[in-house]
Amino acid sequence: MFPLSEEQIRRYARHIVLPGVGGRGQRRLLQSRVLLIGVGGLGSPIALYLAAAGVGTIGIIDPDVVDLSNLQRQVLFRTEDLGRPKAEVARERLQALNPDVRVIPYVTRFTAANARQLVADYDLIIDGSDNFPTKYLASDVCVWERKPLIWGAIFQYEGQVSMVPPGGRPCYRCLLPAPPPPDLIPDCQQAGVFGAVPGTIGALQALEALKWLLGLGTSLAGRLLVFDGLRAEWLSVQVERRPDCPVCGDHPTVFEPIDYEVFCGLAPRTPA
Repeated sequence: MFPLSEEQIRRYARHIVLPGVGGRGQRRLLQSRVLLIGVGGLGSPIALYLAAAGVGTIGIIDPDVVDLSNLQRQVLFRTEDLGRPKAEVARERLQALNPDVRVIPYVTRFTAANARQLVADYDLIIDGSDNFPTKYLASDVCVWERKPLIWGAIFQYEGQVSMVPPGGRPCYRCLLPAPPPPDLIPDCQQAGVFGAVPGTIGALQALEALKWLLGLGTSLAGRLLVFDGLRAEWLSVQVERRPDCPVCGDHPTVFEPIDYEVFCGLAPRTPA
């Protein structure tokens, strides 16, 4: 492995002295590639912690621009960023934080058409999205490409974190076999979100990502952590693989990416 420079030894000193990390682990982080889907409330703290930790390549997928309403919780952005693409702003901020890190912005949606190609280039995928179509698509594709996926979700004062191991077993569909009807899914604008909750969940996603990249501790594969911010309580729920899961079950029936926005009734079907 390549030697760390004196500057890197100082920058990552608090990692290097940790049992289980050391110089070898830090070099491993610098060689790692992580794809982050969404750089909003969850993605902002995830991106900051990954960059600060020295994850060498971070891909960021986000089609949106910075809006004033984002600033209450999306801590990566500033007022002067309004109207700019989030992925591009994230690249600037993260590389200013740590020049060791290469940030690849994708100012596009994560879709059935590009998902497999994007996922294939990375060691670990993190879902920081805020919608069911993206979560189902990310899980399906990560199962097929045998990529680990760490996902998070938030709602008002609550949050969830879990992991899909390479190849699934269990995957996201084992927990939620089918997307809920769109009329039962309020978005952040309708339901609201307490600003510090995505920070809490995003930081935990980053922790799980770094653990996985370094081979430390016990992963969240097969477990769902549920956080109640008002009660300051965590609940750990066991998630079992479903033998009838259409993606990772004993007899899978789904082998290609699904346009979940159409499937969920959230977008018009593209004409043939």
